[in-house]
Formats: sequence, C-alpha cells, structure tokens
Amino acid sequence: MKARAVQDKRFEANDALHFNAQMSPNMVRQICVIDETGQVLIKRAMEKLGLSARAYDRILKVARTIADLAASENIESEHLAEAIHYRSLDRESWAG
Repeated sequence: MKARAVQDKRFEANDALHFNAQMSPNMVRQICVIDETGQVLIKRAMEKLGLSARAYDRILKVARTIADLAASENIESEHLAEAIHYRSLDRESWAG
C-alpha cells in the first residue's frame, strides 16, 4: 500500500498515469535515474542476456517499483540486480 501511495504521489500531476509500468521511455529516463555502478550492472546484463532497449526500460520500471517497495527514494544496485534477475528468469521460462 505504501508503494502504491508513492506512485500515486509521483504521478499526481498526470491523470493518465498511476503506476510505474505506465511510464513512457522519456519518463523512465527522468524518473529511473541510476548511479554509475547501476549503469555498469545493467550494461553487463544487456550484453550477457542480449536484451533490447525495450527490455532496458522494463528493467528500470521494475527496479523503480522494487525501490518503492523498499521505501527507497533512489534505485540502488540491489534493486536493479533484483529486476535483472526477474528478467533473466522470464527469458529462461520462454526458452522452455
């Protein structure tokens, strides 16, 4: 409930948005800022898993949600790593 309240406050100026998943790519760049360590982590994941730019945005949205659940103002490396892990699990399930 607290994470939902954070997202409601984040998007209160935009009646069309209610959740992190609804962010446009431009909004993702503005809201889902990651530090240098996070940038290195996601770059490695993108290369290793062969992910697209769309997958990059999805990982950042999930990481933002994980950070919201942890009541963290910033996306930390552990939030990003967890989001990447979920993405890799998703890819494994598609492979069979």
